[in-house]
Amino acid sequence: MDILEDISKTIIDASTSISKDKFDALKRAIDIEDNENAKWVLKQVLENYGVAQKTKFPLCDDTGIPHVIIEIGEKREISGDLLNQIHKGIEIGLNNLPARPMAVKGNESERIEQSKGLFEKPGMLRPASVLIDNVNDESTYARNITSDTLNIHFLLQGGGPEIRAKTFRVYHKRSFENVVDTVCGWLEESLKMLGCTPSIPSIGIGRTHFEAASLLLKSTAYGNLDNQNEYEQLIADRLNQTGIGPMGFGGKTTVLGSYLNIGNQRASGVRIVSVRPSCFVEPRVATLKL
Repeated sequence: MDILEDISKTIIDASTSISKDKFDALKRAIDIEDNENAKWVLKQVLENYGVAQKTKFPLCDDTGIPHVIIEIGEKREISGDLLNQIHKGIEIGLNNLPARPMAVKGNESERIEQSKGLFEKPGMLRPASVLIDNVNDESTYARNITSDTLNIHFLLQGGGPEIRAKTFRVYHKRSFENVVDTVCGWLEESLKMLGCTPSIPSIGIGRTHFEAASLLLKSTAYGNLDNQNEYEQLIADRLNQTGIGPMGFGGKTTVLGSYLNIGNQRASGVRIVSVRPSCFVEPRVATLKL
């Protein structure tokens, strides 16, 4: 197995392919949509998906920041060499895609200011810190991780949803409904400004800001629109009642569904909630099984 080549191809798949459940959800939305402008937008989005998969062109010009989740069983190992290969494979994949150059040059202050410009090669864009899942993970999206499991999930996270995302405390008031109501309020405001609906908003609820964001990212990797629980469906139904619609054109389809991942909680008056209003090309995710 040439792992660098396999990682490179998986990165390209993440950027150019959409899962079957998302295809099917979009087709269902087209069938029920009676706003002609909204229906036209949804058909254009579906056509864009098909072109990207056929030609291996990126789903969006904003080709995204690489994020990695590793699922590992008790009999498998993660070495420093494997982590280096993941970084190198991502670099090769972004160059071969080709992704959009987005990596900023310079020292700490120069990178903040973006005063030294960008690297020409897309592969200079480094991935975010790696998340690791094992059999002890406890959340809504807990995985069936066997002793021989070693899966590497590659996600590409775009800038627009990051701008509209939020991680903050919520006073739960001993009410699940109060937390969900707060989340939906945030999303209703952010989806108005997102521009590239229909969305699949992702939500993580944990004990710390890091944990909530991690739970959100895992929901983006593991969520399935064909298997929505009652709370995910409740959130989607409420957001679709806003009438924002595809690209803000109105209609029934502001979101195609939602992902809600709830982890461990602690005795406290607050819950830390992370919310990401994904755009219509997300989630962009592909998996390499080793």
